[in-house]
Amino acid sequence: MQTAQRLIFVGSGDEQDVADDVELNPPHTVLDYYLSSGNEEESLPSLNQSSSLGSSNCVTRLLQKQSLSPLLNSIRAIISSHREDDVISGELAEIIGFDDIDLVMDILKDRGGVAQELEYLSNNKPPVHHLSQDEARQRMEQSFRENAARPLFSGTAQEAPEVLPHVYSSTLAAQGNVLSQFGSKYMLPIGTLAPTGAVIDNPPYGVTFVNFNTDNRHRSNSPDYSNDDIRGQLRSSVRKDAFKIIYVAPMKALASEIVRKLGDMQMTKAEIAQTQIIVTTPEKWDVVTRKPTGEGELAASLKLLIIDEVHLLNEERGAVIETIVARTLRQVESSQSVIRIVGLSATLPNYMDVAEFLCVSKYKGLFYFDSSFRPVPLEQHFLGIKGKAGSPQSKKNLDYVTYLKVSELVAQGHQVMVFVHARKETVKSALALKETAIAEGKGDDFHCEDHPQYHFFRRSIGESRNKEMKQLFDHGFGIHHAGMLRSDRNMMERMFEARAIKVLCCTATLAWGVNLPAHAVIIKGTQVYDSSKGAFVDLSVLDVLQVFGRAGRPGLESSGEGYICTTEDKLTHYLDAVTSQIPIESKFQGGLFDSLNAEIALGTVANVNDAVRWLGYTYLFVRMRKNPFVYGESPLKGHINLKFTALAGVAREATKDDPQLGNRRHELITYAAQKLADVHMITFDKSTGTFTVTDLGRIAAKYYIRYSSVEIFNKKFFQKMTEADVLGMLSMSTEFDQIQVRESESTELEFLMSRIPCDVKDGANTSQGKVNILLQGVISRESVEDFALVSDMAYVAQNGGRIVRALLEIAISKKWANVTAVLMGISKAIEKRLWPFDQPLKQFDLKADIFYGLQQWADDWSPAQLAGLSAVELGKLVHLNERHGQALLNATKQFPAVSITYDLRPLGSDVLKICTRVKREFSWNTKIHGAAEPFWLWIEDFQGLLILQLAHLIFRPATDVLNVDFVISIPNGIPPPSVTIRYVSDRWMGAEDEVFIPLESLVMPAASLSNTQLLHLPLLPTSCVINDSSIVKAIAGKIDHLNAIQTQTYWSIVNTKCNVLLSAPVGSGKSTLAHVLIWMTMTQHRGSWIIIITPRRSVALETVSELRAFSKYTGTTIEYASGHGVLDRPRGRAVRVITAEQLLDIILKRDNNIPILGLDVVICENLELLDSTYELALSLLRHATQTSPTRFVSFSGSLTDASDMADWLDVDPSGLHSFRPRDRDQSLVFSTTTFTIPQSGALFKAMAKPAHACIRMAPPGESAIIFIPSLGQCKPIALDLLTQCALEMETERGYLPPDTALEYLEDRLARLQDKSLIDFVSKGVGFFHQGIHRPDRNLMLELYAEGLIRILIVPRDSCWTLPVRATVVVVMGTQYFHVEAGGSDRQLRDYDLTELVRMQGRAVRQIGTGHFYLFCQAETKDTFTRFLNEGLPIESRLLETDDLVQWINLQKRRDGGLKAQDILDVLSFTFLSRRVVSNPTYYDCTSTSRDENLSRIVDELMSRAELADSSLTLATTPLLTQTKSGI
Repeated sequence: MQTAQRLIFVGSGDEQDVADDVELNPPHTVLDYYLSSGNEEESLPSLNQSSSLGSSNCVTRLLQKQSLSPLLNSIRAIISSHREDDVISGELAEIIGFDDIDLVMDILKDRGGVAQELEYLSNNKPPVHHLSQDEARQRMEQSFRENAARPLFSGTAQEAPEVLPHVYSSTLAAQGNVLSQFGSKYMLPIGTLAPTGAVIDNPPYGVTFVNFNTDNRHRSNSPDYSNDDIRGQLRSSVRKDAFKIIYVAPMKALASEIVRKLGDMQMTKAEIAQTQIIVTTPEKWDVVTRKPTGEGELAASLKLLIIDEVHLLNEERGAVIETIVARTLRQVESSQSVIRIVGLSATLPNYMDVAEFLCVSKYKGLFYFDSSFRPVPLEQHFLGIKGKAGSPQSKKNLDYVTYLKVSELVAQGHQVMVFVHARKETVKSALALKETAIAEGKGDDFHCEDHPQYHFFRRSIGESRNKEMKQLFDHGFGIHHAGMLRSDRNMMERMFEARAIKVLCCTATLAWGVNLPAHAVIIKGTQVYDSSKGAFVDLSVLDVLQVFGRAGRPGLESSGEGYICTTEDKLTHYLDAVTSQIPIESKFQGGLFDSLNAEIALGTVANVNDAVRWLGYTYLFVRMRKNPFVYGESPLKGHINLKFTALAGVAREATKDDPQLGNRRHELITYAAQKLADVHMITFDKSTGTFTVTDLGRIAAKYYIRYSSVEIFNKKFFQKMTEADVLGMLSMSTEFDQIQVRESESTELEFLMSRIPCDVKDGANTSQGKVNILLQGVISRESVEDFALVSDMAYVAQNGGRIVRALLEIAISKKWANVTAVLMGISKAIEKRLWPFDQPLKQFDLKADIFYGLQQWADDWSPAQLAGLSAVELGKLVHLNERHGQALLNATKQFPAVSITYDLRPLGSDVLKICTRVKREFSWNTKIHGAAEPFWLWIEDFQGLLILQLAHLIFRPATDVLNVDFVISIPNGIPPPSVTIRYVSDRWMGAEDEVFIPLESLVMPAASLSNTQLLHLPLLPTSCVINDSSIVKAIAGKIDHLNAIQTQTYWSIVNTKCNVLLSAPVGSGKSTLAHVLIWMTMTQHRGSWIIIITPRRSVALETVSELRAFSKYTGTTIEYASGHGVLDRPRGRAVRVITAEQLLDIILKRDNNIPILGLDVVICENLELLDSTYELALSLLRHATQTSPTRFVSFSGSLTDASDMADWLDVDPSGLHSFRPRDRDQSLVFSTTTFTIPQSGALFKAMAKPAHACIRMAPPGESAIIFIPSLGQCKPIALDLLTQCALEMETERGYLPPDTALEYLEDRLARLQDKSLIDFVSKGVGFFHQGIHRPDRNLMLELYAEGLIRILIVPRDSCWTLPVRATVVVVMGTQYFHVEAGGSDRQLRDYDLTELVRMQGRAVRQIGTGHFYLFCQAETKDTFTRFLNEGLPIESRLLETDDLVQWINLQKRRDGGLKAQDILDVLSFTFLSRRVVSNPTYYDCTSTSRDENLSRIVDELMSRAELADSSLTLATTPLLTQTKSGI
């Protein structure tokens, strides 16, 4: 099957066909040039004279190019000018051709000589000699004889072109399908028909067959209508249950066509999770894969990516295809997964380049088919319309020629598609064709009344609102464009397919999106308006080929015809482009800013080197290497002013020196990164080349906001804006550039503007004003008649909602309260089509009578007020009956309302925690509320301008109450007049509430003055500290001297009898001092009795283990005590270790009136973990030992204020040692990295790369500990880390030290009971948690100590039992899901500060610098860093539990009665009694009097005790609200 071309010049209805066969080959020699010019004898002397002038061969090479003959004078004028070489080089290259760039260079080297020779030739041009027919015949016969006399073989071996196995063509030349990739033009002579059998490189049609058995990626170059889409669908059917298949179609219409063949149109997230084949557009898949959570997780299960119409790479949208392919290829590397890519294309010239871009094996995965495989032969007609482009005469000629061709084809019994380039043109062209046919008496040729289904279709079309469509149908015409309703378009498609209409006037959307062929297609004009450029541009050649692909009906007709009607000056362009197939180029530079920002936001690109590598995966990189000159100047379309003098030879030389274009890519990336940094989308450290995405860049990537729009927002976005301001700014977004103002719409827009609530500053005469009016019209539920306006309104609504959502997140990131509330209202207004001032109950499906009654008689009633009435009262209120009142009552009860309560909890002199309790106050209806109701809760300042803290929360059917803690700063300890808690539903208009919190009477605790200054003292050697030689010998080599904190506090702790409190950072040697105190006490007093209290059993067991190692030297008994005799004096020297919980249980069972005697020392460990149990146990112990000289020595981590704790423990000022975290001797580097991704698996995938970077920063041979939220995440995170390691280090050994003996490792691996751990341990990764068998756990600790395991992954709750440290500690996330006992609702909670301190302590080492990396959510960073750097806040938690109530009731039952004074006496020994004075607000006290506050607390405790004793459930309600974070 072949494709024929015909050239036709048309003017004023005259038509002339030229079909003479001509030779396609141009002359190849100078002699041929002169022979073709005329008299041979007269031409040769000119050549000899030219040679005698010393020509350097440049003119000879110019004369060899016949196409340059008319341009020699232009070339002479250019090189004779006084302009620089750099300036004229581009013009020369354009004329001569980029493939002859060497000739350009040679001409520039000898400009003067070449100019003289060209001038000589011009002045001595040989006369033209016309040959007669006989002379021409004689010359041809002579040429044939000379050719016949030539030998068949020259004797010189030529390298044969490579033959690829799946390139099916009638000529091997098609494999090198581009005649010239540098711009030289080869075309048929004007007015010529290609002879039968002529070879055309890469003809635009063919067939695609895909090898289903190979695992290589496939690229196919096939005809547009040759079932290439079906081949992709067949490919998609393989193993459909094993993976996700993504079918990327370039347009929504095409995607809809594919979906109609394969399945449902729209799906929920749950249905998506159960679906194997997903059809989408490139932009949507780009959006999906930009998201690390939710839909973005689909990419993790992707196994097959089918990209239809790959030749769109040559369009502006091609940048999106490059982006998703590059992202997929990088995903293959980063995840070590197998993702197959199949590219489908009907009309692709340089298919080898695209195959390289898609990483296709040209031997296994590349399939190419030429025109001989086309199912229906195609005739191509090129019609040149006379007249000046755009002139009335040209338009008149175009209309008439179109009619002539249409009428001719219809008369032959064919259907015709007429493609125009504007929606309104479809109607205009159809009406013009109809009127012309009627005028010429040929109207009956178009009628279809004899069609068997005519009356059925006539009834169907009668239901449409489209008047033009109804009118045209009666005359056999139809229209089709994207502005029509989907039902109308479907109707037109069915009618044309059934041959119920003969002519369909449509836009190119039909060619791309719907598989609806006709015998003939006519492209009426080639001028298309480009809204982004604000001007008319030439119709894309790919669009032409796509339209031509619709010609011919396989199985029904034996041929097809394609006509293109264009202006005379554009005829050669389209003939050349369609026949020669100019190679497609990359458009990626135009989208580089947005694509780079998306990759940085996703975390796949972290620095310039990453970005340069990423750019190497694009089609841009492929084409830059093949055709660097096209990408030499203005690489980013107006954004970049860099001047690349490629045409002057610089880029050519650079290509030779740098074939991979590393420097060129580096320049592109650096400039793009700087531009992104200029608009604050990223931060760019030029010294290190690192990128860090900002909130603005992350939001732009998430919501697909263009870089150019962000530039506008930076200028127009302010802290305080009205709804009108927001809508005005939104309308300026470049996403709406395609919305143009049309004169025919002005009346309707003016009418709309009169009905909308917000003023439009720009009016209806600008694009921005039109967008604003349409958007407000959408919200106001206005309707428009013009179908173009209908389409524009739908586009504005769809994109407006997305952009508003992005602006909302930008406002939240800036903490702007006022504009955040406004944007939330606008966002919901677009979604609900309801203004914030409208009746909120309109969101329910109620009858119109109810809404009318509400508007007339209860318009100012809120849903909460209406919910307080009965059904009868509501019926009367709206002047209806009780049944209507009940329906209204049900709606008000289901309207999302909440009640908010709060408690103020100061955490320091300048930090206030607001404990918020949000209770659901509406009835849950799954049909209305679904599975979740999200909402926003934030604290804003008293001016309503700034958001101080914010949370995004979710109510679920099982959720009744949500507890949220907000921590805000109180500058200088002076509280503002007030703050406000604001609740806003994420989905429901009007579901808002606010709670005013007055702060005038707030009492903040005083600033701490208890911190101890670290003195620079000489460090004490252990020989001076311990006088027992046996102990000194035992610790030799372990401790040589005390550190600075130990030296400063040693005397107070060991050599005095007073109570002591040492508050010091983790790793400062507190336990060592405690041990020294124990040994000194035991050696000095034979009958010493010491009790060590610990908050946790793990700490107690660790303490016992450490003490028993030295007990043999002192003859001391070390006991882990849990029995009733713990508080009985032992017979000899004894140290009893007990947990606070065990101690409280023993004390509660003991007679409170019997004192504890003989107890020498009580050592309290880890008082920073003080909870209700610990405090009550220690308080009762102090109460029981008040009559004996028991010494209390206490240790804790660094505290913000330790003075009250010292007072509680009866510590003198000289015995209080409170050091800040920065006072530690050891070097510790602390850094934080924030993330905005919600808690999910995607968050930890995003953390994997920076976590690996932290690990890599450790010195060689050093280890790292990774803390994660839960046990179930251990192995997935380990796999992510190993993947990052493999990518960077290019080794399969993982983190295993390079010098590890494999035989030794295998011996150790054989000892593992859990064989699933072998794969991880063999790569240097281990785990530590209670879910691992103890032998395996101990073995991994042993391998960790030996250095074979370099990475230890530990869940959060195992941090207390982890006995080892590391050079690098990474906390991957600071949130976890908590499920209450017996409950099913999970609540997200923050890590406790004490847990983070414990984790941080694992990075503190005696020798060397430790590194602690905290990966946390952005909103918690300030709180965590403040307390980790300044010390922990500590408050009493006695009132948060029922421990005191249980103790009261126990004493009542034991003693028969308990007076209030008895409780007061015990409370005076508690930490609580000190804090109610220092921080009364925390305990809901209004007075600073201790007695008054304690009396109130005692009264409440006794009331609760009585109720609890009466078996009432109030015993479970504490006096203070329990918090989720424990801060």
